[in-house]
Amino acid sequence: MTAGLRRFREPAGPPQGERCELCGEAIAERHGHVVNLARRNILCTCRACYLLFTHEGAAGGRYRAVPERYLHDPSFRLTPAQWDALQIPVAMAFFFHNSSLSRTLAFYPSPAGATESELSLDDWREVAAANPALAAMAPDVEALLVRRRGDAFECYLVPIDACYELVGLVRLHWRGFDGGRQAWREIDGWFERLRARSATVQRGEAP
Repeated sequence: MTAGLRRFREPAGPPQGERCELCGEAIAERHGHVVNLARRNILCTCRACYLLFTHEGAAGGRYRAVPERYLHDPSFRLTPAQWDALQIPVAMAFFFHNSSLSRTLAFYPSPAGATESELSLDDWREVAAANPALAAMAPDVEALLVRRRGDAFECYLVPIDACYELVGLVRLHWRGFDGGRQAWREIDGWFERLRARSATVQRGEAP
């Protein structure tokens, strides 16, 4: 795991009285997030601050609002061989483009947090070529979340904070080598809610 990403916090329900980390305004339990690109951390923000950084280049590009769109791509193409090449020991991983490193990174939830997996440039080019919708993924603030089910794969384009919410859930509930029944009940429920809130993108459509 890179030193920068180690500073990412899993977004959790904010304690009572939490305030915007940019202006100090009180914020509700449901609120937006902004990524500090220099420090690679996620900030809880009020709506006004969130909207401020939805514009490209705001604050000299130092901050970027995490988008609120959730998309499901049922036509996503990935082979078991490509997945196995990533050496991911669990059935989930997320991918996002790190603009400071100018490359795509792969991570998976683990009891230790978000763990980086080796992702060769050639492997990613092959996946990206088969899935043109990936070109719509915003760097730093959106991720491709993939879950393996046997030899099939579920694919979602999600805000980056959703991935760290999943990481936090795994850290909280994982027990032993395989996670245990409770952990997988929680994970299944999380993905059910994700499917329910995601719009479906058909192949050939612009996300």
